[in-house]
Amino acid sequence: MAKTFKALLLEEQDKKINASFRELREDQLPEGDVTVAVEYSSLNYKDGMAIKGLGKLVRKYPHVPGIDLAGTVAASSNPAHKPGDKVVLTGWRVGEWHWGGYAQLARVKAEWLLPLPAELSPQQAMAIGTAGIAAMQAVMALEEHGLKPDQGEVLVTGATGGVGSLAVLLLANLGYKVAASTGRKELHDYLNQLGAQVIIHRAELSAPSERPLEPERWVGCVDSVGGTTLARVLAQTKYRCSVTSVGLAGGNKLETTVLPFLLRGVNLLGIDSAMCPIERRKQVWARLAKDLPRAKLDAITTVAPLGDLIKLADEILQGHIRGRTVIDMNA
Repeated sequence: MAKTFKALLLEEQDKKINASFRELREDQLPEGDVTVAVEYSSLNYKDGMAIKGLGKLVRKYPHVPGIDLAGTVAASSNPAHKPGDKVVLTGWRVGEWHWGGYAQLARVKAEWLLPLPAELSPQQAMAIGTAGIAAMQAVMALEEHGLKPDQGEVLVTGATGGVGSLAVLLLANLGYKVAASTGRKELHDYLNQLGAQVIIHRAELSAPSERPLEPERWVGCVDSVGGTTLARVLAQTKYRCSVTSVGLAGGNKLETTVLPFLLRGVNLLGIDSAMCPIERRKQVWARLAKDLPRAKLDAITTVAPLGDLIKLADEILQGHIRGRTVIDMNA
């Protein structure tokens, strides 16, 4: 008999998406040249959307979501990965177009996998996950466009979420003066502990401005909100400084003018974590292993069992998740 494993399965019925926990057979896995015994996955905003059938992220049902995974190679027909190797995967539309990490077994393409960095455990790799890849890419993009620690305030919006928390932690650890935007007053101490020196209430940025340009304040920004917030940030960004666009928790429309770009030379830098080229991924993981303080990463990480995922999907979409949530496949 084929080996069975636990998974979160999404099925479509009467144009509605139903999520349930099932025992699946190994021969039901999709095509791929490497089978991974998944130890941990993570919870991202995109995962919440997929579980709830939002955004048309999933192309075909039945489907196993989960855009991140870390574990051990169980079988491989590709010499790049051998049974027993510790590996990590983020992005590549896994969990969207291809069965993902919310299962005890995953079958994927070898080129989507990277060796687990020696400095990180599988649990820590998933505490980083796609959120950390996006946050680190954003920081690197800002640095590559001239950002230095002594220039002024760097803003992080949606600062208590996964991307935001890791961006605050990375920037503070690198010596930047971090301003963190949140609407959750009860989490001000949390952001201060991550290294934020200034707290901005999100209401200051979420209302449309009556002016195309506002007084200059930010020397850089990691924005995971989008919408009106991103438009306000662009209008407040200093001359020849940069803003990275990492997420859309506040909406995917951007209503602004070209004046920040034409009169101040502001750069708007898009961050794509899903299809990031492999060489860039290696650079990102190397920076994360070096620049992300592990003790603080562990402190903002919550570990939950696979069976909590449906409830957690609601919570992350409602903005109630703080920091990073790691999913233990064997709990």
